[in-house]
Amino acid sequence: MFGLGLLTVTSPSVQHNMKSSTENSDNISQPPNEKRQFRFNPKEGIDNPMMVIEEWTPRARLCVLKRDEGETFGFHLRAEWDQQGHIIRRVLSGGIAARCGLEDGDRLLEVNNIYVDGATHQEVSRRIRLSGHHVCLLVLDGEAYEKAIAMGRDLRDIAKAFKGEDFKAPRLCHITRDPVLGLGINFTPVGAEKGCFSVNPVDGGPAENAGVLKGDRLVWMNGALLSDLTHSALSRMMKKCGKYITILVIDSKNEKTYTALRMPILPSMAVPHNLPYRPRKLDLDLAPEGYGFFLRFEKAPSGRTAHVLRMVDSGSPAERAGMQDGDVLLDVNGESTELLHHDEIVTRVRESGQHISLSTITPQGHDFYTQLGLSPLLFCEDDAIQMESGEASEDSPQAEEGPSGFNLDCTPQCPETFISQVAPGSPGKKSELFVGDIVMEVNGQNVRDQYLEDVVVLDKEDSDNSGALSITTCEDTEVSRL
Repeated sequence: MFGLGLLTVTSPSVQHNMKSSTENSDNISQPPNEKRQFRFNPKEGIDNPMMVIEEWTPRARLCVLKRDEGETFGFHLRAEWDQQGHIIRRVLSGGIAARCGLEDGDRLLEVNNIYVDGATHQEVSRRIRLSGHHVCLLVLDGEAYEKAIAMGRDLRDIAKAFKGEDFKAPRLCHITRDPVLGLGINFTPVGAEKGCFSVNPVDGGPAENAGVLKGDRLVWMNGALLSDLTHSALSRMMKKCGKYITILVIDSKNEKTYTALRMPILPSMAVPHNLPYRPRKLDLDLAPEGYGFFLRFEKAPSGRTAHVLRMVDSGSPAERAGMQDGDVLLDVNGESTELLHHDEIVTRVRESGQHISLSTITPQGHDFYTQLGLSPLLFCEDDAIQMESGEASEDSPQAEEGPSGFNLDCTPQCPETFISQVAPGSPGKKSELFVGDIVMEVNGQNVRDQYLEDVVVLDKEDSDNSGALSITTCEDTEVSRL
């Protein structure tokens, strides 16, 4: 039973206006922090605005971290057995994370607008690493996180409340030039400010088909931010773009939302549209003879280096998974190989047990993302692609079997021949030739800078003339059979 009660409240900053019982219209201003008493009947409710009780709503915080080359973000991400969520720990005093508002004990809700609370620790760490030098973290302080969990609150709703219901990600659109319509896109300056351009795609043109919408704002083109570009500079840039461009756009409404939240618009948080190359995930089960491919560290004619998959065995787990000769290896079991040495990758493959997951991309795709300055792993396909069998190009050099029980192979369009296979009990095996050895000389003639076809011709000529063959090799520690 509820009777009349006496309630004492404190108003820290609000001044409450009251009228006397004689209907005096003069306002009586109450000083801050003064305690005042109100009589009320709980059955009749409370009409005092000071007594409106609001539901507790936790507030997320956005921390935008940007580092220079060689710097770290200055925090650790941990998964602790007695705590829920992805926990921020060991925030470096004075470091980037600390300066941007990240605190020890914070729980991570989103990485670059991707909700991660239910993801694995490995996946969350991977997303942060793939962000490069710029990452946006949406966090909740530890106490609020635990209280929200205890109350059964949906953490996704907390993240949505921070950004608004209509919040949308930017779009990364790849546009290929049409012989008639060209790229099918025009840019109009917005106001007098540099770097502000509205996008106008031609109806039914390449840009519209690539996901660009009328009125979009242009943020980024071919790897370059446009914040300081004039319209004439953008026009010159467009003329040099060639057969295609890749642009980052966002609708004008959400651009304002990003600006209000002080959130950068990054390619790493974009939804891809019409990208010509996407990484593939391959799942391999170990066979008695191994996975059936070679891993080789190679330098392309452009000077870029990569871990390349070679000589995929017919009928092997690698071939059944869809691996193609020349594909570039991107990760092993979710761990990026970009900063790993050859022997570190080999160790991870061999320690994977009976099953391994690899992400790969074609050499052309690898070059495409390298030129954009993005990691291809940001846009990995979720579904396996059914690979179509095709015949080898007539211009592609094939492995050649020598007369002494070993095979030669090379990297396409590059000089340097290496031993790809040695038959058991063959003269090559007895002469201690090993798979991966680089061929330096054939019967005293230097062939290090010659292509496979020339080495094979020399090999056959010398064998036919004398029946004997002398090959000098050097061990290449950057080739491994797996």
